[in-house]
Amino acid sequence: MALFIYCIVFPLLWLISLMPLRLLYVFSDIVLYPLIYYVANYRKKVVYENLRKSFPEKSEAEIAFIARKFYKHFGHILVETIKLIHISHAEVKKRIRYRNPEVFFELFEKGKSIVAVTAHYGNWEWLVGTPENMPYRIISLYKPLSNKYIEKIMTRMRTQFGAELVTMEEAPRVLFTYKQNNVKTLSCFISDQTPIRSRIHYQTQFLNQVTPVFLGPEKMARKLNSAVVFVKMIPVKTGYYEFEIVPITEDASLTNEYEITNKHVKILEEQIKEHPEFWLWTHRRWKYQILDRDVQG
Repeated sequence: MALFIYCIVFPLLWLISLMPLRLLYVFSDIVLYPLIYYVANYRKKVVYENLRKSFPEKSEAEIAFIARKFYKHFGHILVETIKLIHISHAEVKKRIRYRNPEVFFELFEKGKSIVAVTAHYGNWEWLVGTPENMPYRIISLYKPLSNKYIEKIMTRMRTQFGAELVTMEEAPRVLFTYKQNNVKTLSCFISDQTPIRSRIHYQTQFLNQVTPVFLGPEKMARKLNSAVVFVKMIPVKTGYYEFEIVPITEDASLTNEYEITNKHVKILEEQIKEHPEFWLWTHRRWKYQILDRDVQG
């Protein structure tokens, strides 16, 4: 069944990806947005519950306004991701700009590998567009999808411009091997995922809620003596993004426990509060009810 769906869906997505982005955005606004928001009601209960708990000071009208803006942006994420099936490197570079790429090059000159933390904000899939002449080996950490055919499509899109895709389970082995061979790596972590229930060891305040936090980036960086940065993806206008590299530390091994995690969580929280419509509110970020005695924090 999965193969049948793949054989039907992929050719359709491939054809859609041939369309110019400006037409894809029109399609998203007049077809996808009303379909997802008004007809399918896609995870609307989750979105509204997340928004109400994150912004208890806002009225229902304000919550609804943010939700509608989010769903419009969500449609844009979908068509932008489909476009990655058939997009040139030149077009990606035109639509993505790094405000301060020199941070990467300065850390490389100091002999530092980097753990780059980002989030489901803007369109994280467009992180495939890295600065030109990047001296690092780019590693993208991910969780494999259950559907192997969709996994094949996503792998092709995420690696087409040179990144190496590595599962979270393989990451320690791969990164330590590169370290032993003196290969400097830039490892990208999506930090706002919900940890597996059995692996929740830390929680903190995030958007007015006690929130379990994924410790993978901090743990990996401390073991590798890596530098850590947060990559802020800033939507400038439809189809155009800027990346700001926010340094957190040049040597994670010199930081206190949870210091790195608390810093990148705070950076993301401030960004979400400024423009909440660009975060992935369909994500069940608070699906676990964690008791204070269960974890540290």
